[in-house]
Amino acid sequence: MLKIKHLPALALIGAAVACQGNKSSQANSADSITATKDTNKTAKFISKPLVSHIYTADPSAHVFNGKIYIYPSHDIDAGVPENDNGDHFAMRDYHVLSMDSIGGPVKDNGVALDIKDIPWAGRQLWAPDAAYENGTYYLYFPVKDKQDMFQIGVATSKSPVGPFKAQPQPIKGSFSIDPSVFKDTDGSYYMYFGGIWGGQLQRWAKGTYDANGSKTDLGKDNEPALTAKVAKLGKNMLEFSESPKDVMILDENGKPLLTKDHDRRFFEGSWMYKYNGKYYFTYSTGDTHRLCYAIGSSPYGPFTYKGVILKPVQGWTTHHSIVEIKGKWYLFYHDTELSGKTWLRNVKVTELKHRPDGSIETIDEFVKP
Repeated sequence: MLKIKHLPALALIGAAVACQGNKSSQANSADSITATKDTNKTAKFISKPLVSHIYTADPSAHVFNGKIYIYPSHDIDAGVPENDNGDHFAMRDYHVLSMDSIGGPVKDNGVALDIKDIPWAGRQLWAPDAAYENGTYYLYFPVKDKQDMFQIGVATSKSPVGPFKAQPQPIKGSFSIDPSVFKDTDGSYYMYFGGIWGGQLQRWAKGTYDANGSKTDLGKDNEPALTAKVAKLGKNMLEFSESPKDVMILDENGKPLLTKDHDRRFFEGSWMYKYNGKYYFTYSTGDTHRLCYAIGSSPYGPFTYKGVILKPVQGWTTHHSIVEIKGKWYLFYHDTELSGKTWLRNVKVTELKHRPDGSIETIDEFVKP
């Protein structure tokens, strides 16, 4: 869940125009602004918001007991001025959405967890994820502690819609944002996490938290890019069983993606899934507004970059989940169709298609004239 500078006159995907990008990424972002401005006049999108009575973003979708459950963040207009650190994303609770089938009615099941009920929380309850094991549902969430450092917490419930009860402390060894929990076919669970800029990942570049570190520094252009972290979860689902490791993303020549490669390097919004025996690590590029994917043979990687899942949408941020439902695959994502404001988003879903060779057909959320 990205937090970044916004140009109110546009309220569109290119709001930051890749302010740290190279010439290539700047050009791509500029093209995106033009395309979105033109498309937005007719507002023809390939899918509609799943709910419109509240603003929702960062949808983590799962199928539990044959039913679809979506765990989004809950956008509110908190009256906080926009800035690069994302203080205007001041969310305070989670609602769980549910539906029996794609295209069917969507139910808002009410507040599942409120920030006031998390003992160690300070502010900013950002993008969550969920898992189920041995009769218990687990809600994983990032929130700043009372010293304003992001950590990842976990709450439990006997119901997929909550209410969830938070553990008294964050997960030991966790940091940054955007937890995403993947269950492998052998029953093991892994958490992928991390986000740059407001997500504070760059403040952990040397292994410990630098409270005075840069808010936006991605690193040196010709060095391997900062990347997501992965850690296997313990059997109790409440802690890591190991120290987090880097998620290495490689180019076509087997070399790590570099910081300057804004079109392909990781920024935030991890999601892992398995297809035909291969591991698909998917993520957002942040300031170039793409959802991308890389494929590997292990949940730890390394992963080789393969392409773009979703072109830039209306709105600055991009965050998603990918789920198989009744033999078809679906991409859950968000844009700003309802509000036109980068911090008031709405979740959507559209079909995702794999080609015979396992590659993904790139999705454009705008209907072509």
